[in-house]
Amino acid sequence: MVQQSPTPTGTASNGARLSGGALAALSGGGLLVVFMAQNTQDVTLHFLFWNFTWPLWLLILVTATLGAVLWIGLGVLRRHRRRVARRAARDG
Repeated sequence: MVQQSPTPTGTASNGARLSGGALAALSGGGLLVVFMAQNTQDVTLHFLFWNFTWPLWLLILVTATLGAVLWIGLGVLRRHRRRVARRAARDG
């Protein structure tokens, strides 16, 4: 007879749970897709001496991607600085 160890109360038995960050990312991604689908017209952008026409959904996608990369990059820098500060405090 095989005896199974009891699982602690409040945890899923299969271990598959979404974190809050993953749930927020999925929700935000879904809302972004809906927003892009509703905004398909072309827009003309004027920046300094450049003028170009893009579909609005593409502009939204590029902007969201650049924002996400910047947000993640700043988080990585913050964690790195904190790690260096903890090592400096620990070592001397």
